[in-house]
Amino acid sequence: MQHNFDKETMIQLPEIETIRRDLERDCVGKKIKTIEVIKSKVAGGPKAKSAIERELEQSKVESVSRVGKFLLFELSNEMTLAIELGSGGQISRVPNKTEVHPKTQLILTFTQTGQMRLIDHVGEASVSLHETAEVIEDKPELAELGIDPIEHSQRITWGDFAHYLQARKAKLKTLLIDDSFVIGVGPMYADEILFEAGLKYDRMSDSLTTNEVRRLWQSIVQTIYDAVKYRGSTVEGSLYVDTNGEPGSFQDHHSVFEKHGELSPRSRKPIARSKFGGIWTYYCEQSQV
Repeated sequence: MQHNFDKETMIQLPEIETIRRDLERDCVGKKIKTIEVIKSKVAGGPKAKSAIERELEQSKVESVSRVGKFLLFELSNEMTLAIELGSGGQISRVPNKTEVHPKTQLILTFTQTGQMRLIDHVGEASVSLHETAEVIEDKPELAELGIDPIEHSQRITWGDFAHYLQARKAKLKTLLIDDSFVIGVGPMYADEILFEAGLKYDRMSDSLTTNEVRRLWQSIVQTIYDAVKYRGSTVEGSLYVDTNGEPGSFQDHHSVFEKHGELSPRSRKPIARSKFGGIWTYYCEQSQV
């Protein structure tokens, strides 16, 4: 099956968080019987592959957390397994006897209740092993990340957000899809956020009024919260499914994304689309300023 990937349908924060919550509920406290890294490339080579297989055996999963779009499995031996799904990775929880998908990269077998498998349709997923205390040091790109709308929604006020926004001079959609500004929004959620906030994609970030800044911040937090509540978005071209292989349903609640020609929920005029940064952007011309 050929998959056409585009930036719009990449796995973003709501999808990763849905997977994390499932794994936290499902894997914490479980003991790992064996781990098999099928393709050493996913681990960064044969040496790393054998280290992962050696260190994980017989250890227990203490927690499943997340930094940015990395899933972190903290183990009882003070090691952490980091998994990044890239644009086409899936994690599935299956009984041991389930047929192995040809794109499976890693199989983790628990002493009880089945396996966790990493399937990678695109070749962008990665797994790495770290001492738990040194994950952030080992992965400098994690230190470059911006606001996490799930983790920071209580800690960052809209006033903090205003300072943050004023410091950057860029078009709003460009900022929203930049992980160093805000994590894991991507083009699809950016369109939904900007519609909710009533702001146009090409507005400059330093031109917003106090009220518009507040609306934008509320819209980021609310849109991501709702997307997690509905277990992510599975749109055409997306490979996202949860750990049980089920698609998300937030796409049924999208207001503008890929809805050009339909009537805007706000103005009852047709939703427009324009090319921006080489991809389609969807918006309501009447209500977004």
